[in-house]
Amino acid sequence: MGAVKGDYQELVDEISTLLDAPATLENRDFGLIAFGAHDSDDDSAMDPVRTRSILTRKSTPAVRAWFEGFGITRATGPVRIPAAPDAGVFRDRICLPVRHRGVVLGYVWLLDAEPGPSHRQLTAAMEVAARIGELLADEERAGADLSRELRAVLAAERGWQYDMAVAALRTALGPDADGLHTLVCLAPWPGEDSPSPRTVPGAAALCALPWRGPAPAADGPSTGGHRALAVLVRLRSADNPSPAVTAAERLRGPAGPAVVAGIAAPRRGLGDLDLSWHEATAAARTARAQPRFGPVAHWDGLGPYRLLTALPPAEPDPAVRALLGPAHTELARTAEVFLDHAGQAGRTAAALGIHRQTLYYRLSRVEQLTGLDLDAGEDRLLLHMALKAARL
Repeated sequence: MGAVKGDYQELVDEISTLLDAPATLENRDFGLIAFGAHDSDDDSAMDPVRTRSILTRKSTPAVRAWFEGFGITRATGPVRIPAAPDAGVFRDRICLPVRHRGVVLGYVWLLDAEPGPSHRQLTAAMEVAARIGELLADEERAGADLSRELRAVLAAERGWQYDMAVAALRTALGPDADGLHTLVCLAPWPGEDSPSPRTVPGAAALCALPWRGPAPAADGPSTGGHRALAVLVRLRSADNPSPAVTAAERLRGPAGPAVVAGIAAPRRGLGDLDLSWHEATAAARTARAQPRFGPVAHWDGLGPYRLLTALPPAEPDPAVRALLGPAHTELARTAEVFLDHAGQAGRTAAALGIHRQTLYYRLSRVEQLTGLDLDAGEDRLLLHMALKAARL
């Protein structure tokens, strides 16, 4: 199952003691893993970059680019980096690359000061960094295994293959498998890979999957293809989804504003993960279709979209096909707002910012185009469902 936070903390404290300097450990994406205590009387030990790293558990892209410019991604030994007050780096630093089998997995950061640590001290610290590298490599392998097992569950149809995949995931998760979980769907997800669970509070496993929902608009930001990210999140209670919301927001930040999230209802154990995935993807589709639900939508709050998202993809009903064409966008919007307001003309006209007579004219045009009678309940239901389904 990989290393626990305490393992890293002990090793960081060991380096801090060896070098008599406060140390921090970050992964290769500059996400904070652990940090050692610093002398509270030394104000310069907490320059803006170190403070931000500890408080937000990450560094800014500009700071990351600054440090990487000194070759830390390729270095095999300590790298000294001078202060840069304009970038918030008030103190010289020493970076100890954390590598395993030649691959950089993280960095240990130390504040440098005269006379600075000796060659012998730095050599001893690099040996500790190598032990950290082994832990990070073990954790990456464990995360990859969990990603593979979760993907197998969500890709399988009910039957013996699904049952075997659930059993494998249950074994990989260990005692956590029987706890309370929910699934989060983030889509469209940029890239092919999933992040490490370590970077997402409460995440038990993550995996990237094909996304069957709509792609971003042609004039919107690119999200790298039709992929979704599935996140299995541990919950403490069924009435507190905040760990799932936190995980969704943490992942959406770097992924970009085009990415939305859907959260399934909580369930105990892993037997109904396929149902949870249906709910999470339905919520994500709804968040993209109706921004008022997003950017993080909950299955429990979808209302009629719980039914609409369960329908198979289909061509629009013949009665509304003309209305849904690009030439009648304003009429379709008028009809949808009218139906959203339960057919109340006054509220509809106010919501659209138009005169009632304009509203009545538009609604008559809708009836002409569709052949539907907006005074008939079933015709209204058909039109309302068709307009909502078209958004999906």
